[in-house]
Amino acid sequence: MDFRGSEQTAHDAGPHSADALPASATAAVKVVIVGGFGVGKTTLVGAVSDIRPLTTEETMTQAGVGVDDVSGIGAKTSTTVAMDFGRISINDELILYLFGTPGQERFWFLWRGLFEGALGAVVMVDTRRLQVSFDVIGRLEERGVPFVVAVNTFPDAPQYPVEELRLALDLPEHVPIVLCDARLRASSRDVLLTLMRYLQSLATTQEAS
Repeated sequence: MDFRGSEQTAHDAGPHSADALPASATAAVKVVIVGGFGVGKTTLVGAVSDIRPLTTEETMTQAGVGVDDVSGIGAKTSTTVAMDFGRISINDELILYLFGTPGQERFWFLWRGLFEGALGAVVMVDTRRLQVSFDVIGRLEERGVPFVVAVNTFPDAPQYPVEELRLALDLPEHVPIVLCDARLRASSRDVLLTLMRYLQSLATTQEAS
């Protein structure tokens, strides 16, 4: 019996040298990517991660019919059922570990563990379905988790001025809102840099007080 095929598969599934943590890394931060169903969380993690992202995407089945709201995203055929995981080096010393949460409310019981130890969060928003972001933002505010809002600019999504979005989402003036294309690494990286700058400003304010 020829086992070469299975050996090759096992070899390909093993760790890659590119996934190794940089030797210069001295600090690591956990960041959570949250948002409603189909807003682009998995896409952002995959686009920006320095390593092969770990995803738990499953094909959508009849079990979700009448449970998951797919209005406005009819072409979506898969969904995250546990989490997405990726890693990005902000600079030679600072590493961000990214955890993407499932969007459907029926999977929100998983959030408690994913938020444990998180320094901050990114809320992904789709302007075609702003209402799916209300409960997500409310949960972050209840937990006291600092966050920024990333508006994913889908090609067919309406565009609004940032201040209109701020009013619609009932966000305080100090919470950053940034437009992004979750498919693009540079755009997704800018979102994370915005979060890092925001967290730094909060820390500076706390120290001053």
